Amino acid sequence: MRDKDLFDNGDSFSLFIVVIPNIPIDAQWSPNGKTVAGGNGYGNATNQLSWPEGLFVDDDQTMIIADPGNHRIVQWKMGDTNGQVVAGGKGQGNRLDQLNWPTDVLIDKETDCLIICDSSNRRVVQWSRHSGTTQGEILIDNIDCYGLFMDDQRYLYVSDTKKKEVRRYQIGDKNGIIVAGGNGIGAGLNKLNYPTYIFVDQQQTVYVSNNWNHRVMKWNKGAKEGIVVAGGQGQGNSLTQLSYPNGLFVDTLSTIYVADSENHRVMRWPKGAKQGTVIVCGNGEGAGENQFKYLR
Repeated sequence: MRDKDLFDNGDSFSLFIVVIPNIPIDAQWSPNGKTVAGGNGYGNATNQLSWPEGLFVDDDQTMIIADPGNHRIVQWKMGDTNGQVVAGGKGQGNRLDQLNWPTDVLIDKETDCLIICDSSNRRVVQWSRHSGTTQGEILIDNIDCYGLFMDDQRYLYVSDTKKKEVRRYQIGDKNGIIVAGGNGIGAGLNKLNYPTYIFVDQQQTVYVSNNWNHRVMKWNKGAKEGIVVAGGQGQGNSLTQLSYPNGLFVDTLSTIYVADSENHRVMRWPKGAKQGTVIVCGNGEGAGENQFKYLR
């Protein structure tokens, strides 16, 4: 399960994740956010973050945060003023005890391991959460990964920004199968252009933030092309447009919640809607309690 709170920006956490699977269509959010991790300037102290990206929230509200500027994964318990480094943090590098610009992270509940997109090392790594763990192991290599998702059947989905595709893997499988994109760069419905974050529902429908095409795509299981379900009207800030979408969640009503990065806002897009609504921020770029700065 994932948390319904929204997080601050800049040197603090800026990706929104929602946990409740069935959100009322008329739900409203507070106009002001609250910093729950970081917020003490850029840096590598345990109370700081540097360009935070992907986030996973455990059942006990513990946040696992990809802290790429510090090449580490940080665990942050709700209410704490300091986080704890749980992977990496040994400087930038490609040793098994190092990370290089990690962009996303999740917890595999069955093995109690972190699965990390170690982006600039072009690999996906697994890191045990058991005490005494000092290094990870490579699950998938030679992949320009960005976003991760694990479904109810423990299939792992990984977006590849260079190959413009999303692949699904069984744990231990090095090759996987293409479930979205894989037809080169472009704006066609069978193509992706810099896919970042992904969401997969219980029917194994894959939703992708198609970042450079400024739209969110939906790929039904087995489909050869996707459907535009948010944005797709060019880059812009109108309610029909997105600008470099990133963080993504889809509830049981197929309502899409998306981090609209360069518009510094969170958008809600009901199923079949031609335009979205701004549910958080939209007050321009900034560090105020009602603002975001390039949220992920």
